[in-house]
Amino acid sequence: MAERKKMIEVRDLHFTYPDGTVALKGANLDIYENEFVGIIGQNGSGKTTLVKHFNGLLKPTSGKVMIEGLDTTESDFKHLAKRVGYVYQNPSYQLFCNSVEQEVAFGPTILGFNKDEMKQRVDDALGRMGLEKKRKEYPFFLSMGERQRLAIASILATNPSIIIVDEPTTGQDIRRAKEIMDLLIELHKEERTIIVITHDMRIIADYVPRTVVMLDGKILADGATRQIFADPKSLLKAFVLPPQITRLAQKLENYGVPPDPLTAVEMCDCCLCFCSGSLVSSSEFVGCNHYCTHAQGHHSHRRIPREGK
Repeated sequence: MAERKKMIEVRDLHFTYPDGTVALKGANLDIYENEFVGIIGQNGSGKTTLVKHFNGLLKPTSGKVMIEGLDTTESDFKHLAKRVGYVYQNPSYQLFCNSVEQEVAFGPTILGFNKDEMKQRVDDALGRMGLEKKRKEYPFFLSMGERQRLAIASILATNPSIIIVDEPTTGQDIRRAKEIMDLLIELHKEERTIIVITHDMRIIADYVPRTVVMLDGKILADGATRQIFADPKSLLKAFVLPPQITRLAQKLENYGVPPDPLTAVEMCDCCLCFCSGSLVSSSEFVGCNHYCTHAQGHHSHRRIPREGK
C-alpha cells in the first residue's frame, strides 16, 4: 500500500498573542491527503488559532508547521494561499470588494490566473454557491448566510488542495446548512483535504469521519468520530457533549444498547435489534451516517450480526 501523503504536520506548536495570551501549548497533529477532519472544543481552546497557522495568517512562537512539505515560517502567504483556503467564522471579516463578482475574482487575480481562466473560475464558484444572480450586488447588502456562501465561493475560485471552514453552517437555515455540508463532501470527493471547525455536534456526527478535540491549547483526543463520541468522560473534560442521540444511547447502555450510534437511523437499528432479541455489541454494529451515504453513494443501512446468528 502506498504511503499516504502528509498535507499538514504540526509539531510542538506554541503560540502567544502580542497581549500575552497563550493560545497554543505544544499542539501536535498530522492531517493526510483527502482526509475530512472536524476540530471541536469550547471557545478559547485554540481551534481557530491552530488553523490560522496552516495558511500563514499566524506564525509559530515556537514549534513547526509544515504544509505539503513547506515550512510556514519560510513561506510567504501567496505560496500558502495556493494550497490552503480558509473561510472565517465571521465571513464579513474577509469581504472587502465592491461586488460579489469582484470578491470571487480577487483570489485568482492575486495568484496570477489569466483572464479567461479567472472568468471560468468565478462563474463556477458562483454557480456552486447559488450566487449567480447576486454577482453585481455589494457584498454587505447580502444576508449573513449569503456572505458565508460568498466567502466559500471566493476560496473555491483559487482551487486549493486544503479547505478550512470555520463554523460552516453559521447563519444558514437547515436547507442551506445541508447544501454547504454536501458541497464539502463533493469537494472531498475531488481529492481535497477538508477541515471544519464547529460547535454543532450533529454536523460532526453526520459528516465527519475523524474528529480532533482541543482543550487549553492542546490536542486532547484525536480519532474516528464514533470512537470520540463513545467516550463521554473524555469529552466532558473539554466541555463538549456528544450528539443527543448518542447521549440517549449511552443512558440506555445498561439495557444493552451500544454507546456509539451517531444518527437517529442507527439508533432505530439498535432498537430494532433490541426488540428482535438480537442486539449486537457496539463493535459488531455497523450503521451508515450521512457521510457514508454521500461518500459511498447508497442509502441502505446494514447491521453485522453476531457470529453464529
